[in-house]
Amino acid sequence: MLSSAFRRFPFAFFLVTLLAVVVPARLAADLVWTPNGGWRVEGGVLSGLSGNDSRNALDMMNKARDAEEKGHRGTAISYYGKVSKKYPNSVYSPEALYRTAKLRLQRKQYTKSFESFNGVVLRYPNTPRFNEVIGEQYHIAGSLLDGARNRIFWGMLPGFNNREQAVGYFEQVLVNAPYSDYAPLALMNIARGHQKLGNTEEAIDALDRMINNYPQSLLTPDAYLKLAETHASLVEGAFYDQESTRQAITYFEDFMILFPSDNNVAAAEKGLSDMKRVLAESKMKMADFYFFRRDNFKAARVFYNEAITVYPDSPTATKARARLAEVEAAATKMANPGAPKKKRFYFF
Repeated sequence: MLSSAFRRFPFAFFLVTLLAVVVPARLAADLVWTPNGGWRVEGGVLSGLSGNDSRNALDMMNKARDAEEKGHRGTAISYYGKVSKKYPNSVYSPEALYRTAKLRLQRKQYTKSFESFNGVVLRYPNTPRFNEVIGEQYHIAGSLLDGARNRIFWGMLPGFNNREQAVGYFEQVLVNAPYSDYAPLALMNIARGHQKLGNTEEAIDALDRMINNYPQSLLTPDAYLKLAETHASLVEGAFYDQESTRQAITYFEDFMILFPSDNNVAAAEKGLSDMKRVLAESKMKMADFYFFRRDNFKAARVFYNEAITVYPDSPTATKARARLAEVEAAATKMANPGAPKKKRFYFF
């Protein structure tokens, strides 16, 4: 029915098509400010308001900017806040939120500034300031992570350090712009923040997300090395479970294979050597236990051979080879029933 109407009225079809293509582009108005003329709408046909609403919004925007230029930040924030709340669907609202965020940032009200910037990207994701806003959020999170103190009571008094909040802000940056250049940076800082807070498992998770989600990033080599070093930091010695040691070895080896020309290869080689030494020593401890305490020659052979395999050129491997010879001698002696038994001494 509709297609037959278009055949009967080709001009009407042409007009509808033209409006569908041209009008939306013209509706995207820009807000421009000049010292002499104040705010004005350019590049579009609509501001999202009409009549008294349009005049009131423009009047508040001009009063806010006038106060801002005179250094009256509180007054400016108040006017901008009224605009963004009362006229959220207007061309003025994203600019009002943005300027509110900038003013709060000048007052070192990091929390409120971040929230205002977040309002811009969540409510107006098509804003031409999107990348700029994400950058501002990233820098706020970084400042808090590095010890900046959010100011309270209209920016007059410093609060406490809040690195947990900084980590949460980096996570929000990741949610807001997962495909931006800031995403891998945010993950690296999330890992750094968790390490500062002593949350090692969470740091490992962030680094793991980094190498899996952004394998082509320039930061990926650093993430591999950090993962290896973080696992290595969990190693408590040869007497303990060696899962962290094995994980560290894996990531050190992956780093050296994937990034052989990286400047940190020497550090990775040292880290790998240290972890192999700990793992080999752990195998030796297990082998000695089965050999000397349990006379279990089969288990002792397995662990001594594993110590050699883990780090064949190490002093531990040399010691393991000597122990294997002792195991064979002891096994042969036990298998020979005619061999003299060890003398036992009894004390009463």
